[in-house]
Amino acid sequence: MLSVLRKIVQEVSTAPDLDSVLDLIVRRIQQAMKTQVCSIFLFDPVRQRYVLRATQGLNQEAVGKVSLSSTEGIVGQVGQRAEPINLEDASRHPAFHYLKSTGEERFHAFLGVPIIHHRSVLGVLVVQQMEHRRFDESEEAFMVTLSAQLAGIIAHAEATGSVNSEQHPQAKAKPQRDRHFNGVAAASGVAIGTVVVATLAAELETVADKPAKDVQQELDAFKAALESVRDDIRTVSNSLARRLRSDEQALFDVYLRMLDDQALAGEIEERIRAGSWAQGALREVVLTQVRQFNSMEDAYLRERASDIRDLGRRILGYLQESAGPPEVECAEESILVADELSPAMLGLVPEDKLVGLVSVSGSGTSHAAIMARAVGIPTVMGVVDLPFTRLEGRQVIVDGYSGRVYVNPSEQLLEAFREVIREERAVAAGLEGLRDLPAETTDGYRMPLWVNTGLVADVSRSLQRGAEGIGLYRTEIPFMIRDFFPSEHEQLQSYRSQLEAFAPRPVTMRTLDIGGDKALPYFPIEEDNPFLGWRGIRVTLDHPEIFLVQVRAMLRASEGLNNLRIMLPMVTSVHEVEEALRQIDRALSELQDEGYEVQRPLVGVMVEVPAAVYQVRRFARLVDFVSVGSNDLTQYILAVDRNNPRVAGLYAAYHPAVLRALQYIARETRKEGKPVSICGEMAADPGGALLLMAMGYEVLSMNANNLPRVKSAIRGVSLARAQSLLSRVLRMDDAEEIHQYLRQVLKQLGLGQLTRPRLPNQPSG
Repeated sequence: MLSVLRKIVQEVSTAPDLDSVLDLIVRRIQQAMKTQVCSIFLFDPVRQRYVLRATQGLNQEAVGKVSLSSTEGIVGQVGQRAEPINLEDASRHPAFHYLKSTGEERFHAFLGVPIIHHRSVLGVLVVQQMEHRRFDESEEAFMVTLSAQLAGIIAHAEATGSVNSEQHPQAKAKPQRDRHFNGVAAASGVAIGTVVVATLAAELETVADKPAKDVQQELDAFKAALESVRDDIRTVSNSLARRLRSDEQALFDVYLRMLDDQALAGEIEERIRAGSWAQGALREVVLTQVRQFNSMEDAYLRERASDIRDLGRRILGYLQESAGPPEVECAEESILVADELSPAMLGLVPEDKLVGLVSVSGSGTSHAAIMARAVGIPTVMGVVDLPFTRLEGRQVIVDGYSGRVYVNPSEQLLEAFREVIREERAVAAGLEGLRDLPAETTDGYRMPLWVNTGLVADVSRSLQRGAEGIGLYRTEIPFMIRDFFPSEHEQLQSYRSQLEAFAPRPVTMRTLDIGGDKALPYFPIEEDNPFLGWRGIRVTLDHPEIFLVQVRAMLRASEGLNNLRIMLPMVTSVHEVEEALRQIDRALSELQDEGYEVQRPLVGVMVEVPAAVYQVRRFARLVDFVSVGSNDLTQYILAVDRNNPRVAGLYAAYHPAVLRALQYIARETRKEGKPVSICGEMAADPGGALLLMAMGYEVLSMNANNLPRVKSAIRGVSLARAQSLLSRVLRMDDAEEIHQYLRQVLKQLGLGQLTRPRLPNQPSG
């Protein structure tokens, strides 16, 4: 049964559109289970009804016409309960609703299972038979398993169909208005603009759909690319002729025959003539054939899938070369969309026209996301099921607060989000006057506000917003933008620019923090569970040659400035701290022996894992300061990967367990007389900043864009009021309740404009 299931899933995944997917599913399940009927009802969220979308065994005329309300019939019951219903005689069930036009009166046995994707019921998969009987446990298990496997494929096909427009040559369905796709909020704000799809060199999956401007020109370009690939293969074949056996030489002939096969070249030309540009036609045909070959049982034929993909990339390379640098037509307000955003891609759109970023892959801590936050561009990463290649030239809404991307927005939704943008601009303008004022409460308590940086672009923006220091400089950024480890001199230059720009203000440099979701292409760390693996201080202590070079560069960069602080990430034991301190002292001694006038900087640890929380006093005795990394600490306490869209909704900075841990850290560190700070998104939230101030954190560090809002919140409240607020919050048991209460208090204090704006299509909060 497992092999049958795998074959069905593979074959269905090759179908070109939703109707084909559904038709294949009902036919293959009917055959595999030897039933008389297999049908699929999909839920239409607009009509709030389950619509018969495909069937094998019922009247075909009923497809698309017959529907049931969300509470009607046994299908509605399956959807409501989100669990299977297995009946010997469906007609005797109290919820049975007879659908006259389907011809189902002949069938008695009924098994319906929900199709669930990310907690949402997409529809109901049904099998029926004439005889009176219950489907056995193995049949029910097969249907449930198959439904779970197919849910993602159906969701993706449905999403692709929902963004089709009449402009697309193969469009069948009317585009669905206000369709949204969920991702991870990586940079806050809202943007409305026209999509520009970033296509990678020779990467078929990233080629966007575009209409052909000149069909004949596209045909000529494709034929020329085809001939160039033929020439390449002949050249390689001839050059290796004397070194290869005849059977090995024949492989080149296979490639040449594939290029001449009308099933490949002919179909591509047909799509071009239908109005598609050559690169898009190539992508569609090649990837369809790749999926078809991958689904075949014969091992030899499955191998042909990689051959076809290789040929497709070669042809695409020539098409891209002949087209020259991509002509990116940018609207005045453009949103860059990519399969996986990289910082280099940001240059595809002029800076004055780029208003939003969307990435299908990637996380909120990727280099591109960090850069987006630095320059204040609303960004959503890891957008599940987004058919990004279909979006070129479309108008979309990027909601960087909730992590949503809206496709085909209605005028009503557009106007609602335009109002949010107007409110944001008005608030930002009103906060500009705070730059040179201190973050001081109404009863005279002064709270230093620092910034998190990692890019050169962060410096000027941070100083413009009145930052008093750097609480976190991400030193891995210079490592991520190179193809090899930077030398001591190269690191020195990067660090010196940060230290000089902020002198005499303090600059806290975190030692190299790779692993988890921060990878270096030239130093790959392949692990099943990277967040619980080799990362942070664990890596650098295992590679003292990397650690010592970095520390030497930091110390040399601080010569004459003496505003450096060094921070150790991901510590879990006293041994790690002691060993790192020995290495820092060794580097200091070496440099002093070499004649550099360097001083020992303040050294601190980051509290990011639960193990460090309960050793914080022991750490505080060894180091000069303690800083909390609230983002990682929250996800480790809650066991939630904040960069995984499927569970990101469970990531709650105001979870009672997180708040109690933060209070404990501040209290225990102060007992040792050491300063305690925090760098993370919680410090960047006005409500969170007030709670942290009340807990006793002595420095709040955040991204520069949020600093004015936090300063305004602190200046609008007394320390006593913040402490009263904390006392009330710590008695509450629900993260959302706490969040709503903070919003309510800020509004009562006349600071409601500092909270996250009320967003359309979102619950309050």
